[in-house]
Amino acid sequence: QVQLVESGGGLVQPGGSLRLSCAASGLTFGRYGVGWYRQNPQKERELVARISSGRSTNYADSVKGRFTISRDNAKNTVYLQMNSLKPEDTAVYYCAVADGSGMYYYSYEYEYWGQGTQVTVSS
Repeated sequence: QVQLVESGGGLVQPGGSLRLSCAASGLTFGRYGVGWYRQNPQKERELVARISSGRSTNYADSVKGRFTISRDNAKNTVYLQMNSLKPEDTAVYYCAVADGSGMYYYSYEYEYWGQGTQVTVSS
């Protein structure tokens, strides 16, 4: 069956960096669009970055210029490089694989979800 496993979260000081990874198994990963979402108890789930099978990318305004999404299809892995982290970036980050090759916005367009990885930005 399809599995998505996120890793790379942790505690970082404001201004620091983290790189999240999402490793997929059980599907031909390169065919599908992938998104990174985040959620904390005070906010609704937010799509922060998305990438198509053709490597087109799109970012939420809140992370534009600071986060970079990329993919390595040979490794069945998508990355989220997060720089200049702020306390408001604190959340559980989830990767999700869509049921198509494009970039998707709504959570219902994503068929598979990982278990999430906690990112905490605090001094």
